Amino acid sequence: MSSQLILPLVVVFFSVAVAAGAMLHLVLTGTAPERRRLRQMAADGGGSATGLVLDTPTLMDGLSPAAKRASALIPVSPADMGALRRRLTMAGYRDVSAAVWFSTAKVVLPIVLGLIALTSFGLTRGWMYVLGAVVVGYVGPGFWLDRQIKLRQKAIRNGLPDALDLLIVSLEAGSSLDGAIVKAGEELLGSHPALAEEMRLITTEIRAGKPRPEALKNFAERTRVADVRSLVSMLLQTDRFGTSVAQALRTHAATSRTKRRQLAEEKAAKVGVKLVFPLVFFLFPALYTVILGPLVIRILRVFVEGVAGGR
Repeated sequence: MSSQLILPLVVVFFSVAVAAGAMLHLVLTGTAPERRRLRQMAADGGGSATGLVLDTPTLMDGLSPAAKRASALIPVSPADMGALRRRLTMAGYRDVSAAVWFSTAKVVLPIVLGLIALTSFGLTRGWMYVLGAVVVGYVGPGFWLDRQIKLRQKAIRNGLPDALDLLIVSLEAGSSLDGAIVKAGEELLGSHPALAEEMRLITTEIRAGKPRPEALKNFAERTRVADVRSLVSMLLQTDRFGTSVAQALRTHAATSRTKRRQLAEEKAAKVGVKLVFPLVFFLFPALYTVILGPLVIRILRVFVEGVAGGR
């Protein structure tokens, strides 16, 4: 294929990909479960959205003002999401457009990186670089999303003991469990924003009419953190059997803090093993060069002078 045809073909492919992504965004936006729910609310008069507080308003044509306010507030249950949207939600991206942008990135990024490699190395001698760039562009967004999920799960896991302490203080002060969750979400907004956002979502779902057990189960399903799942199971059992919530939370908080300390100690114990490879491949060669380099040069010089003197 002539090199003059490569650039027009790439431009056409890129244009088709962008157009397909835009059409997919429109389709997903129109057929999303929360949009159907809001249309039903608008048809009923939007009475179930009364009393909800907005953080970021989302406007939709044809809906009542109450339904418009609720569009930015009512989260989607993880059971109603696809695999990609569930992963994006675990990473903290709950908007419908996030799935469209992610899918578009998986299409556009290989083209861009492949075009850059093709321009830099050429097709004849650099086809391996082009192929590698295309593969990296395709799998790169997936690795980035997995990294974001792990970082968010780690942030939620580290902030859970502090959240449990705030819940205990609020419950012992006479607040209900729902009020304690609201207060903990407000106090944790600066130190643990990921966990505070999840608690705000729990409050939003409860205010939107979902039962508390279902909201807590959605919390565990969104985060996929083992500590959160055990916490939700404990709260559900406490609510079922009528035992003291504050005492159960105090025990769970002590267990979570002990587990966090043990994880820190485990990471500290692994530092010695992880330092072996940098020492062997980076520090020791430089150390041997500095220590033994002058000695080797002197020995070689003696041998060279001895050979020259023998002649």
